[in-house]
Amino acid sequence: MSILGVNGALAGAYQYANRTQKTATSGTSFAEQLQKTGEASGTSTVDAYTEYLKQKYGTGVSIQNVGKDQNSIDSIGAGTAGTGNVVIASNILEQMVNDPEKAAYYEKKIQDYFNYSLPRTQAFMAAVGHKITSSGVIIHEDGTVTYYLSGEESPEKKAQVEAEQKAKQEKKAAQRQENLKRSQEAAEERRQQMEIAYRKQMMAEVLANRTLDAGKVTYTSTSETMGPAIAAYERNIMEAAGILK
Repeated sequence: MSILGVNGALAGAYQYANRTQKTATSGTSFAEQLQKTGEASGTSTVDAYTEYLKQKYGTGVSIQNVGKDQNSIDSIGAGTAGTGNVVIASNILEQMVNDPEKAAYYEKKIQDYFNYSLPRTQAFMAAVGHKITSSGVIIHEDGTVTYYLSGEESPEKKAQVEAEQKAKQEKKAAQRQENLKRSQEAAEERRQQMEIAYRKQMMAEVLANRTLDAGKVTYTSTSETMGPAIAAYERNIMEAAGILK
């Protein structure tokens, strides 16, 4: 059968599924109709229904069992791309093939993801400057449904964050330079103060020593020469103490 013929048969199964899911009164079961569709397309009932799901939701439909733990969900997020991912446990697919009510229930869960969850998620991610790398819906073996999401910063958001980080680093570097400069200035000021204090101490000691020595000196001269000699001595003392600078 051609691809067009397969699609036509699947469309017929889909229309039948809608009728049986609403009325459940037809003498032909959903599974029987799928079986006929599969036979017409040369595939099994499960394969025919899987193909129908792919026609309805896209090629992101896959049949595999995924655990509910975070590692398993993270693995699916890393192994898929785009937003059209539908992962169905094999036992659930069997239930959907054989029970139109189960099929209707889980197809509604899948459709709710595309109609409501995904648009809200896309809007939120755009608002915070992120983009979706992978998202989808998982139907686990116990029948529970998980919507998963993987994302990353958009190029614009990355550029903004990098610019902010660079500005922070430059500010920290400038602050370190300013702190170093102030530290060096404070150290130089302390050195100068210590040097001044040391000089004052040395001058005081020199003055004290000169004064002590002066008490031991005996001058022998006439009254005419004594006055100038004493004045010269006092001048030397004051110069040493820094008074006459």
